Amino acid sequence: MRLIPKEIESLWTLFTAPTIWALHFLVCYITAAIYCAKAGAAPFSFEAMRLALGTVTVAALAGIALSAFLAWRQWGFGSGDPPHDEPTRKDRMLFQGFATLLLSGLSFVAVLFVSVPLVFIGTCQP
Repeated sequence: MRLIPKEIESLWTLFTAPTIWALHFLVCYITAAIYCAKAGAAPFSFEAMRLALGTVTVAALAGIALSAFLAWRQWGFGSGDPPHDEPTRKDRMLFQGFATLLLSGLSFVAVLFVSVPLVFIGTCQP
């Protein structure tokens, strides 16, 4: 029995990882911008904000990793080598799985790059 049914893999899965990255990007930068604009007025410290955004980052990376796993499964666990260019349903599904896997990898790296300031910036800069 599968934990996640195979029917969940559709064209929408192609956009899952980039959407998670975009939402993560917005949450991180909007939260930091509002916090720093209202420096001193926030009811929590800069460290608490960094910890919260770190938690959001871990959740985003987990969601992207799940998307990558579903894409890898849709691609047939790497059983077929690209290009998947035949006009058949099977090749379309393999191509979609492969493309989703590549987008998941790109989104994973993008989330890591968005998170770099959380590690190196110690306080709001005037």
